[in-house]
Amino acid sequence: MPSPTAPPRNLSIVLQFTAMGLVWGASFLFMKLALDGVSFTQVAWARLVLGGLSLGIIVLVTRSAMPRDRVVYAHFLVVALTNCVIPHLAFAWAEQYVSSGLASIYNAVTPITTAIMVTLAFHVEKLNRGQVLGIGIGIAGVIVIIAPWQHAAFTGDLAGQLACLLAATCYGFSFGYVRKFLSHRPIPGASFAFLNIGVAGALMLVLTPVIAWQPVDLTPAVVSSLLALGIVGTGIAYIWNINVLRAWGPTNASTVTYITPVVGVVLGVVVLGETFSVNQPIGAALVLLGILFTQQRIRLARRPLVTQ
Repeated sequence: MPSPTAPPRNLSIVLQFTAMGLVWGASFLFMKLALDGVSFTQVAWARLVLGGLSLGIIVLVTRSAMPRDRVVYAHFLVVALTNCVIPHLAFAWAEQYVSSGLASIYNAVTPITTAIMVTLAFHVEKLNRGQVLGIGIGIAGVIVIIAPWQHAAFTGDLAGQLACLLAATCYGFSFGYVRKFLSHRPIPGASFAFLNIGVAGALMLVLTPVIAWQPVDLTPAVVSSLLALGIVGTGIAYIWNINVLRAWGPTNASTVTYITPVVGVVLGVVVLGETFSVNQPIGAALVLLGILFTQQRIRLARRPLVTQ
């Protein structure tokens, strides 16, 4: 009988990885739709509380063991803040000013920020010349997307883009933090995901009087979007995420952002009629090229040995 903490077989991981990318890509559309009836803080509140409740039910049904070491819960508090509370608030706030497709493109910066964090902040991976080049190309792509030469003042559009970048940086930090302090611990995937989202949901419940008191307009589209965000995107998908992270490592797991911008952009264009300025797809292409180098899908040619 396989260990309860053993990663699923490779085909299962591939399927979970793909489903995760599709669900998270659609999340940017769901956030935009939900903002028609609730505030950005209520969007983040709903997805984390609903996600925590969904994962709690899964943990109870599967009788997944919970860790006994107290320091583990302190680590999950850090992860809850950097992988959930801050980025979810940042993306929801940003989508008041930027398109859902553009937000999904910024989410694709996560592999770049992950590579920086796991190397410089946590020292759990080392980068070669090609990966360093990829980080540089990715940063250049972000600059092209932001197009600072187009902003004469600090506008809502610029602030929204910077909020998206903050969220991607938080995700990169969280990937590295989990790899260094948590991924090696024998915690079942369902329990791992529950502690990640559940702690964040608990924080949101504590903050309810501050962030979730505004009046709401709960239309069918708003309700269904919040349910999809919470139960699937912030609940079930995080179990898939933990399984992929353990099987492939933080850098490869973060490549789910190859899928999310494609899904996010297509849904934004088809459902919401969103459009893009010319610099944004160019910048997105540079980010993708940077990711390919960072993930070593493209490698620099080796220098030939010089013999005498």
